[in-house]
Amino acid sequence: MSDTTIPTKGAFEIKQKKKRIALKEFKNSLGLYILLLPTLIYVVVFLYIPMYGVIIAFKDYNPLIGIIKSKWVGLKYFYDFITAYNFGQLLFNTLTLSVYGFIVGFPLTIAFALLLHYLPNKPLQKVVQNVTFAPHFISTVVMVGILQVFLTDQTGIVNLLLKKIGLESINFLGSAALFKHVYVWSDIWQHIGWNAIIYLAALTNVDPELHEAAIIDGATKLQRIRYIDLPAIMPTVITLLLLGIGNIMSVGFEKAYLMQNNLNIESSEIIATYVYKLGLMGAQWSFSTAVGLFNSVINFVLLISANIISKKTLGHGIW
Repeated sequence: MSDTTIPTKGAFEIKQKKKRIALKEFKNSLGLYILLLPTLIYVVVFLYIPMYGVIIAFKDYNPLIGIIKSKWVGLKYFYDFITAYNFGQLLFNTLTLSVYGFIVGFPLTIAFALLLHYLPNKPLQKVVQNVTFAPHFISTVVMVGILQVFLTDQTGIVNLLLKKIGLESINFLGSAALFKHVYVWSDIWQHIGWNAIIYLAALTNVDPELHEAAIIDGATKLQRIRYIDLPAIMPTVITLLLLGIGNIMSVGFEKAYLMQNNLNIESSEIIATYVYKLGLMGAQWSFSTAVGLFNSVINFVLLISANIISKKTLGHGIW
């Protein structure tokens, strides 16, 4: 009898002890939990509760009778979008803008962070850093206005300079072929300084003794970057790479819409602008929700696939 009672009593005491320890840790960290509470409320209210509305993608939503009473239509709106006459062009434009910006911007941000990190003049480093990440805070509307001031066909500063040196003006904003280049490179200019901050933070955590030993051994800066810095920041690089892949279908709507005109619409019409025009301006709520869900599912599949490949090949992943 005693042999069965003692272990049970001991297990009960251990469980009670764990509860007391957990309660004590909670009380000690109560201030942190209170600090976290506003963010938690924001996530629940604005990210989780709205998920209920996703079901209108499968219904013929009528705001007068509500979501529940609206007629169920299944995958009708997904089929309508995929079979639309311009689906291929919309998907191509969206992927082109996103992949182009990602392939160019991602390595350039890392290179910029490394160049900034190795800048010997610290005051100059601070000035360059402030100047490059300041454009990040410019609103999209103002940024497109700046592009118009600089790149307008007849009165833009760039075209005025081209005329001064005897060259013909270029219609940067009215050319379907140039739209992607203007969009991507202006985006890189605006955000490269801000995006480099996380890499600069990772570089500051590299052990200085490794660099001192490498310098003594005669290593050049390029060798130190290759064998010390890049391996040290690789987990950060992989994490941001995977997150970037998971957002391939999420191209900034505002900038593309504001830069769009009748001359460049062949390249500037992306899924987000199409949904805005047809789904929201045309009050086709179910259709716009279906397309948004389509985008989210594609991003989710890409993120999961990239994470699995990364863990199998490089040994690193988001989870």
